[in-house]
Amino acid sequence: MEKKKDSAGILARKWYLYLTEFFAGMSVMAVELGASRLLAPYFSSSQIVWTIIIGTIMIAMALGNIYGGRSADKHPDPDRLYRRILVAAVWIAAIPFLGKLVIVGVTALLVVTVSTNFLIWAAFLTCMIVFVYPLFLLGTVTPSLVKYTVDSLDDSGKTVGTLGAFNTIGSIIGTFVPTFISIPAVGTAATFIIFSGILLVIGAAYFISVKRGKAGAAVSAGLFAVCGVLSQVMGFAFWEKDLAYEGESVYNYLQVKDDAHRTALSTNVLFGVQSVYMKSGELSGLYYDYAMAAPLMAKGSGEGTDILILGNGTGTFAKQCLSYFDGISAEGVEIDDKITDLAREYFDLPEEVKVTTYDGRAFLNVCEKKYDVIMVDAYQDITIPFQMSSVEFFEQVKGSLREGGVMVVNMNMRSKSSDGINAWLTDTICSVFSQVYTADVSGSSNRELFASEDPQALERFRSRSGELEDPELYTMMSRVDDGLIRCEGGDRILTDDKAPVELLGMSVIDEIISEELAYYKEAFRENGIQGLING
Repeated sequence: MEKKKDSAGILARKWYLYLTEFFAGMSVMAVELGASRLLAPYFSSSQIVWTIIIGTIMIAMALGNIYGGRSADKHPDPDRLYRRILVAAVWIAAIPFLGKLVIVGVTALLVVTVSTNFLIWAAFLTCMIVFVYPLFLLGTVTPSLVKYTVDSLDDSGKTVGTLGAFNTIGSIIGTFVPTFISIPAVGTAATFIIFSGILLVIGAAYFISVKRGKAGAAVSAGLFAVCGVLSQVMGFAFWEKDLAYEGESVYNYLQVKDDAHRTALSTNVLFGVQSVYMKSGELSGLYYDYAMAAPLMAKGSGEGTDILILGNGTGTFAKQCLSYFDGISAEGVEIDDKITDLAREYFDLPEEVKVTTYDGRAFLNVCEKKYDVIMVDAYQDITIPFQMSSVEFFEQVKGSLREGGVMVVNMNMRSKSSDGINAWLTDTICSVFSQVYTADVSGSSNRELFASEDPQALERFRSRSGELEDPELYTMMSRVDDGLIRCEGGDRILTDDKAPVELLGMSVIDEIISEELAYYKEAFRENGIQGLING
């Protein structure tokens, strides 16, 4: 029989088949996690994007299972399986290079063809093009190995169970290693290379053992080497030539731009700036300036003002408060310690600003200190963590404020819709605090919300801001005062049990993107591709 022709080779004992199953399962999970890190800098790491990744990969695996089983029955030749593993290895090695080109190409195509759900379509098409085929090939592994390992019905259950166990154990390792070891240590691109290299070795070892197909294995090794080099030299923002830093942490893609006037941190290639440092020491021109109204609203303890920033980032708000106000003590909570390292290195974060590496809500759970001002500015790239948008969370913030204290929340997705994410956040906060005011940040999609239980907070702000001696800060606070709107709240309440912040946020992002793309669509209609290039 054709199935038995390799009985003298590496498949004579079942251990190699079990190893193949083990490493295939490991590679599938590593590719899935790598996919999320590849897409996050462009399309966010929201639950919506994760759903697209998992869904398309499951489709690929299901189709691979069907095809693999039929192919193994019709052609019970292990050469076919290990040839597919070699192809999958090369394809996965090329993902960090070709995948980024596909993302840019898909984005350019959708700019002129899609009006709604831009991020969803972009993420879905990218997954279909980049990840479906190699995962389809890996999906053929299990049914093929069942064909090659089951000798009789007497031990079929045991054999299939052992294969399943090896696959599961490999999947567990393939889940933990990328997240906690390879991606933080060597990055996403190298992670793809490592696991594709394992598949390459599995396939090549088979063909070397059976003494045929060596040429195919050699070609695969050559293509793997080329892809490995190209993948390492191409950054996420490969069109940018003047980045001061580009790297990754456990939580984020990180990019630092530096010029003569300012240093900026971004955790997303396509959408905006997360933190800014003005080298002149002046105000940033961003939402941090508006948030500086909070210390003026707070009653204070008589011995200075204690400020806590949940989502400290590079510490822009803390630095500005220390620079413009006397008697200020600021500390931050930042879940990503690598951002804090960048803050010290590139953004001149003062050592006096203590930063705790922790989740913001978890910090409030264990912190007994109370503060005069708590700023909530916690985002995972462009998305809001649901656990820091619920009524239960804002109750915790309220409990961590001193009498007369103020919470200020940065809401970065202002929408024309009356039912957007900011409306839900406002209603939720109004159900907790009696005094709530908002002010739109000029020239951006941000809105600052100020909340307190002290009915004198607004009058205190106006009195103190009128006494400011710094003309730049006085002008800024006058702008905030002019834009403040009292909020009464409604019945749109976010809770720990029900907080669809990602769906609400994605609809606003879609609205913002549509407005931004209108110019390019018009340029394309008038001048075609040349219009896009010139634009």
